[in-house]
Amino acid sequence: MKIALAQIDPTVGDFTGNIAKMIEFAGRARALGAEMVVFPEMAVCGYPPGDFLEKESFVARAEQALGELAAAVTGDGKLRVLVGGVERVDGECGKRVANIAALLEGGRVTLRQRKQLLPFYDIFDEQRYFEPGRVQELVERGGAALAVTVCEDAWNDKKFWEKRLYDVDPVERLMEQAVGTKGERIILNISASPYWRGKRRLREEMLAAIAKRHGAWVVMVNQVGGNDGLIFDGSSVAIAPDGTVAARAASFAEDLVVVDTAAPGVSAFAPLELRRDKAASVEETQAVYDALVLGTRDYVRKCGFRTAVVGLSGGIDSALVAVIAVAALGAENVIGVGMPSRFSSQGSVDDARALAGNLGIRFELLGIEETFQSYLRTLEPVFRGTEFGLAEENVQSRIRGGLLMALANKFNALVLTTGNKSEMSTGYCTLYGDMVGALAVIGDVVKTRVYELARWVNREREVIPRASIEKPPSAELRPGQLDTDSLPAYEVLDPILEAYVERYESAGEIAEKQGLEREMVAAVLRLVERSEYKRQQAVPVLKVTEKSFGTGRRFPIAVKVQV
Repeated sequence: MKIALAQIDPTVGDFTGNIAKMIEFAGRARALGAEMVVFPEMAVCGYPPGDFLEKESFVARAEQALGELAAAVTGDGKLRVLVGGVERVDGECGKRVANIAALLEGGRVTLRQRKQLLPFYDIFDEQRYFEPGRVQELVERGGAALAVTVCEDAWNDKKFWEKRLYDVDPVERLMEQAVGTKGERIILNISASPYWRGKRRLREEMLAAIAKRHGAWVVMVNQVGGNDGLIFDGSSVAIAPDGTVAARAASFAEDLVVVDTAAPGVSAFAPLELRRDKAASVEETQAVYDALVLGTRDYVRKCGFRTAVVGLSGGIDSALVAVIAVAALGAENVIGVGMPSRFSSQGSVDDARALAGNLGIRFELLGIEETFQSYLRTLEPVFRGTEFGLAEENVQSRIRGGLLMALANKFNALVLTTGNKSEMSTGYCTLYGDMVGALAVIGDVVKTRVYELARWVNREREVIPRASIEKPPSAELRPGQLDTDSLPAYEVLDPILEAYVERYESAGEIAEKQGLEREMVAAVLRLVERSEYKRQQAVPVLKVTEKSFGTGRRFPIAVKVQV
């Protein structure tokens, strides 16, 4: 069977746009001789729609859109389409909606396969909305037995996972139904599987294990694109029964790939500007960079904006965010703003200006000293007799935040915050200051990985000024300030944070595994716990690790924690 893997970037709620995109991709697949086109999970309405699923009008429009798509692309009976959508569920109890894979043939929906395994961990909240499928049906088409599954339904193979989350394996049950059938066995999986560092390889290894175990083809089509803080990498794949990859779509770009299960070999088409390196083994630093570019582009675009404002301090964090913004939006749509105070070095101002020149972006220099002095004069009657400290440092940051938001309002732009995960973890950031904006581009990237990404950016030429990479990191909010005045060196700090934030290890475990003093580790963890109130007021963070700050990490604010 010739199957087209139609890897698209849908927008939540844009039914008209999503259908138009699928009609276009189906036409291309037809031109390449495909007999079936497979689209991602919930491609009709976009994933994840969240509480829109509670709205009757949203669900009704999704069902209507499914019918429109069926009539538009399968009415002549020459093409089948498998696509993700939702349907209303009737019954006296249970949820009102199901997450389905719909098979479209002859202008109508001939199969509605409900997703059986509903993830309820990390960023997933599907048990909140969906009624799970109870029975799944194997279908025979074109001389092949088709096992239709939706995303998580393929993530419970007892031969692959040491500990499973569910006691049912939908793939195994469907393959039991395939016993005695003639022709090929093809496991079709439509997915909206978000990216995190290392996940592409894990996903492909898991699918290859399923293919070999069941002696079946596995065709997985994954959503691509950014939706709020989530980034979907695509990386759709067709795996032969022996576990070898027969076709692989691009990572972090829309793509269309056709595989012939009778005579494996790939023909492919996508707009030239969207073609990317298809190797799943693409170096992971590049993958993280590509993910951040895609997430930034889609966040700005899907929110209805074109322009971004970035505060440029001359440091490495703001430099990396500006580079990503230019890659995502184009230099003509990025405004860099330097906002020096009395504590800003001339070198930092020069580095910010040089970066803007290297990127070809508009650069504005707005000194904050006069405004800072005005604040201090206003506060002097109350601050009299106290030493210069954190309050005065934060005033500078908040002035800068106010200026950035003013520019964003004036030029119909979004502010991209520049704080990294190390700073967000420990609270080394200022509410209503450097935390203001619309999107935390590198909020899931620890400082040592920021350096790694910066060096990758500079692999061919110096884009980020060398001084921004080599100078000791500093917020420059008081004379001679360095990050290490308040925090351990990032080479020590970041492994502690990754162990605690991403793997939930205790202070004792971290100290023992990393050979550190327990009290030093505990002091870092106390910073993390005390900063929860800041993080819960932060802007959305682009997720590139297994555990980012946001909906996937839920802790109370008012607690007494023993670390």
